[in-house]
Amino acid sequence: MDHGLGDALPAVLVVEDDRSARAFLQSNLAADRCDVVAVGSAEEALIALRTSRPDIAIVDVGLPGMSGLDLVSAIRDGGVDEPWDSGMPVLIVSGSATGHDAVRGFARGADDYVPKPFHYPELHARVGVALRRAVGATRREELRVGRLVIDRHARRARVGGRLLSLSAKEFALLVALAKDPSRVLSKAELLRDVWGYSGRAGRTRTVDSHASRLRRKLADAGAGERYVSNVWGVGYRLFPDDV
Repeated sequence: MDHGLGDALPAVLVVEDDRSARAFLQSNLAADRCDVVAVGSAEEALIALRTSRPDIAIVDVGLPGMSGLDLVSAIRDGGVDEPWDSGMPVLIVSGSATGHDAVRGFARGADDYVPKPFHYPELHARVGVALRRAVGATRREELRVGRLVIDRHARRARVGGRLLSLSAKEFALLVALAKDPSRVLSKAELLRDVWGYSGRAGRTRTVDSHASRLRRKLADAGAGERYVSNVWGVGYRLFPDDV
């Protein structure tokens, strides 16, 4: 499979409650040089997402308990609070003859839809296309400032390979600063771009408190004490010690 991941085998999570269909997908994807984890429910899938870190998920809509559509929503809502890539490709499969599952799946954030019964070569080809798109998106979404590497697609940031544990707003603040690290961003700009409202004096503490926590987390990861620099009376910029 030409997946754009180099020599690494693509990690595929299969979520299918039908035992024979699950075994069929697992054996065929493994034969096509994929590292496959196959489970029978959304609840098991959430455990696998936290432990196996898949590159792509193939999700049956009609799962027992938590539905496949709800699982897609959970994947997309994971953000920085869960270890998986919330932007990973998700392909849904469904035996519904109406096509409504496709519409609902896309609304939840699925990337592709394959109706049952499907021909395996078509599903395999769609998996390859989705993986190549994801790799390309990740490369385009990467920001680098000194030893800091931000993957906007996966919503992750690392310092020298060390993963940062950031809240959603801390990550958004870091991205805003990293887009143009040579420029000082005013608190009003940050309030507008990160928090979505116009800056009023009483709200600047929101920026200050988040910037302080972000600075501390970067310093703890080895980025240096001045990485998020406060320019008094103006705002903030990234000022790495190693560049």
